[in-house]
Amino acid sequence: MKPYLQETASSPDLIRYLQARLAEFRLIPADRKKALDHVSKYIMERQSSGEPTRLIFICTHNARRSQMAQIWAQAAAWFFGIRGIAAFSGGTEATAFDQRAVSAMVRAGFRVELQSEGANPVYLVHAGTKLSPVRAFSKVYHDPSNPQHGFCAVLTCSSADRECPVIPTADQRVLIPYEDPRSADGTDREAEVYDERCREICREMVWVFARAAGTGEAAGADEAAGAGEAAGRRSTTNST
Repeated sequence: MKPYLQETASSPDLIRYLQARLAEFRLIPADRKKALDHVSKYIMERQSSGEPTRLIFICTHNARRSQMAQIWAQAAAWFFGIRGIAAFSGGTEATAFDQRAVSAMVRAGFRVELQSEGANPVYLVHAGTKLSPVRAFSKVYHDPSNPQHGFCAVLTCSSADRECPVIPTADQRVLIPYEDPRSADGTDREAEVYDERCREICREMVWVFARAAGTGEAAGADEAAGAGEAAGRRSTTNST
């Protein structure tokens, strides 16, 4: 792994958080890895052609999952030293970046600055002292602040998948749905569920960029998990 983000990070906690996800690739189901690999391959193709790599993460309200995915994708690109990556997010409608999701990102190690208040606040999400912050606010996926062509559309919820059956200006469309942490709003498990979703999204974005970087972390972890499963099957067979 290249030390790019380690050299520029404003929070050691953020580095530790990302590094911890490297040991969790075995938790990603095989069918999700197949979907995630479409994104990795898109990144590799754009990088090899020298073209800018743009990813738009889309969910219904652009309030939780797509915002987290955008921020973690950008952080993972920095983590592995992959230049030329620009991550965006949007919804099928605009609401606001949910404060519970913002708090989960802060707990993960980001520094979040409120740039403007209102019904749809604008936040600056900082990963490092020498890195441009992610400007986070809720918007529709075709908002002028997002690329209008030449991007990979990553749909992070099934309702967005149904409402966006075709995105004609996207180079590629990939469905990677996450459970909505909103189901825990107002409960005793609220922070726990948001933190779980934050870790899951981070883990999968780190896997995507580990594959794209060709560092071997993703492949090595998958091979080790496969070897462990095979050994377990042999042990079971030999004991019967």
